[in-house]
Amino acid sequence: MKSELLPSRKLVAVTAFVATIASLFCALGQPVTLSVDGQRIVSDVPPVTTAGRAYVPIRAVAEGLGGTTSYDPKSGNIVVIRGSDVLRLKIGSVHARLNGNTMTLKRAPFVVRGRAMVGLNVVKRAFGSVVAYDRRDSTIDVMTPGVIDAGAQEIR
Repeated sequence: MKSELLPSRKLVAVTAFVATIASLFCALGQPVTLSVDGQRIVSDVPPVTTAGRAYVPIRAVAEGLGGTTSYDPKSGNIVVIRGSDVLRLKIGSVHARLNGNTMTLKRAPFVVRGRAMVGLNVVKRAFGSVVAYDRRDSTIDVMTPGVIDAGAQEIR
């Protein structure tokens, strides 16, 4: 019964492989800049990109969106709270819960240098954000619908 709650060995191996590749790209590639609602977010671990996919440090993004994050490295559990929304994730698992409802992720969260990384689709689905990844300019923009970018002039 307890083994049903644990991720499969194959999933753990694939997650470890993706994390290793992501770490290599992080070390060798041009760092990707991350902005939330027009404000540049600086994290000790930058976003990671691989084969057209982008992964961001969940704590940095959640805090940029006004949320809080807790992470237990022993269990791999991550809890993100933003307003009345509660997102629960687990390192290595494609299963998450948003406000008690199960959601399946395209890629499992993984750790790079002590930071939990998630795909942009997680940010989009969990927070209702608009996300844009520009490979050419090495930028990731996360935008809250209805929020004017910081520094932008409001048109009247």
